[in-house]
Amino acid sequence: METDLPRERKQVRTTGDDDLTRLRARLAAAAHGAEILDIAYRIIDSPIGSLLLARTPRGLVRVAFEPDHEAALVTLATVVSPRILLSPKDLDDAARQIEGYFGGRRRTFTLDLDRALSHGFRGAVQALLPTIPYGLTTSYGALAARAGNPRAVRAVGSACATNPLPIVVPCHRVLRADGSLGGYAGGSPAKAALLTLEATHVPPGSCPSSE
Repeated sequence: METDLPRERKQVRTTGDDDLTRLRARLAAAAHGAEILDIAYRIIDSPIGSLLLARTPRGLVRVAFEPDHEAALVTLATVVSPRILLSPKDLDDAARQIEGYFGGRRRTFTLDLDRALSHGFRGAVQALLPTIPYGLTTSYGALAARAGNPRAVRAVGSACATNPLPIVVPCHRVLRADGSLGGYAGGSPAKAALLTLEATHVPPGSCPSSE
């Protein structure tokens, strides 16, 4: 009899998880139908840890590393809208593209982006980040010059550190002038892992280097 108990408990837990999944799906459908869902989010696994993805009707608005998921949701609720719901289906495309990136099958993202969390000079710098090609890097100083203010190296570093859409908007491709990594919201090991991934899958004939 004791041998059967764990199996019974596991069955109860699985049923509960299935019910919760169905309930979330119904809530998301109802919210969409009533047009009261402003931000949908989900959490996915990745080789550099779990990632929170959030989108508005305009596009992907946030990618957050652990352990910052809760803080990211609080910021979204404060700055964008408190009408937030876990709705994985709304992030299927983003999840597939990020999975393809980590699998070495995707070098660019074709997602609509909502820049609601990007403002001023930081926003201008963040808008330049996708122009850094896959497998290549640039320096904070070079990016400052491209943004129109060569002396604003620290401000560029701050813009990269507060980039609300890491990975998709590739702030990991920006390094210090001496080639060292510099800071990264996901941590230095995550930044190094992303650069290694891209160097491994860089297109034939290209040579990863700093601008």
